[in-house]
Amino acid sequence: MSVLSQPQFHDEAAAFDWLEKTLWNGAPVCPHCGGMDRISKIKPNVAARVRMGLHRCGDCKKQFTVKVGTVFEHARMPLHKMLQAVHLMCSSKKGISAHQLHRILEIQYKTAWFLAHRIREAMRSGELAPMGGAGGSGIVEIDETFIGRLGGEPDRKGHGVTSYKNTVFALVERGGATRMFHVEGTTKNELQAIIRANVDREARIMTDEGRWYLGLDKDFASHGVVNHSRKEYARGDITTNTVEGSFSIFKRGMKGVYQHCAEKHLHRYLAEFEFRYNARTALGVNDQQRTAKAAIGIKGKRTDLSGASFDQ
Repeated sequence: MSVLSQPQFHDEAAAFDWLEKTLWNGAPVCPHCGGMDRISKIKPNVAARVRMGLHRCGDCKKQFTVKVGTVFEHARMPLHKMLQAVHLMCSSKKGISAHQLHRILEIQYKTAWFLAHRIREAMRSGELAPMGGAGGSGIVEIDETFIGRLGGEPDRKGHGVTSYKNTVFALVERGGATRMFHVEGTTKNELQAIIRANVDREARIMTDEGRWYLGLDKDFASHGVVNHSRKEYARGDITTNTVEGSFSIFKRGMKGVYQHCAEKHLHRYLAEFEFRYNARTALGVNDQQRTAKAAIGIKGKRTDLSGASFDQ
């Protein structure tokens, strides 16, 4: 039986019940005052315009649903369809386009686009603990790549191909998690500041021969370098194959599924691929657990989605 046949994906009452259990674990919390002791549930009533999932706080006397204070607040679509979108995005290895969500969920394209970005915001972790420290592998691979379109020959109508390029920088703990950043370029000061802020000083780091990595051996346990310009890709356990593998999944998704991305939205797509990599099957996380993890991430976040859509 398909996971999508479960009641929370088709019934609005079941959707609210599932999200309440996932976020509140049986103990409702008022998003207005933080009260937990005097919360009462109001029975839905269409005639009296009582909304589904409505609660009332006895302390501050305000009403709320589980969506208040989350990225789903003020969303003008049924919760069960939003949960379907969360599951579809979390169970897809390389993402699912807004056009595909628009067709599957039978909603407007613009609604699907906004919803997808709300979910990407929920996927953003904001993890700050140093990578490569105690309990991890102790090895952090570091690399940068470029996403975008380089210039090309004019087409038959004489229109040229727009040229743009964005730099993506990634840190991957071998056998563990990744962190991805949209950076201005490959400058030593910018990249090394990110490395020092995110990697444990006791970690062994692995990079290619980029000059912007020079001097890192002074700050970390060791700095292994592979020289790609000389066709060297591994020397013992010194390699950047893991971080390059994460980039290959990211690029296949961006080029094959999303196709185009505005620079101002790139950080959200990075959050999506980072989330999926950090909750991958190899780490023992299945699709249902990944969906619940994304749902938990909706709390305390809001989105600013001004601007045109660029994904397909």
